Amino acid sequence: MHLEITVDIDAAPDTVWNLLTDVERWPDMTASINRVELLDGPLREGARARVHQPGMPAAVWTVTAFTENENFTWRSRSPGVTTTGGHEVRPGASGGSTVRLTLDQTGPLAPLLALLMGSRTRRYVTMEANGLKTKAESP
Repeated sequence: MHLEITVDIDAAPDTVWNLLTDVERWPDMTASINRVELLDGPLREGARARVHQPGMPAAVWTVTAFTENENFTWRSRSPGVTTTGGHEVRPGASGGSTVRLTLDQTGPLAPLLALLMGSRTRRYVTMEANGLKTKAESP
């Protein structure tokens, strides 16, 4: 399964980046996240975070790529499925920022997971993009 959500945000890229990388505050932006616990200090390559989402088991995500003020990718593994989430912030074409969130699930159980959880996963990624937009554009 591959998901991609792009949203334009009327806020400077550094503002959006700071919100996006403050993962422990994500529950303030979206109802799709109950709690995030950083397990290894600040977000950077190799850092891990435990993410709790409604109706889903907690998952530990490991940052596999991190470019300050641009993007980060993290990965979570469960039996039969590897989930990779991408987060990218870039300057918008007409000012502000453009954010692209991606989610890919691979492995032998990925098709079954997509069938069972695909609509919830799409809804959650959309909620996260819209929550980031709302928070970044708030005065």
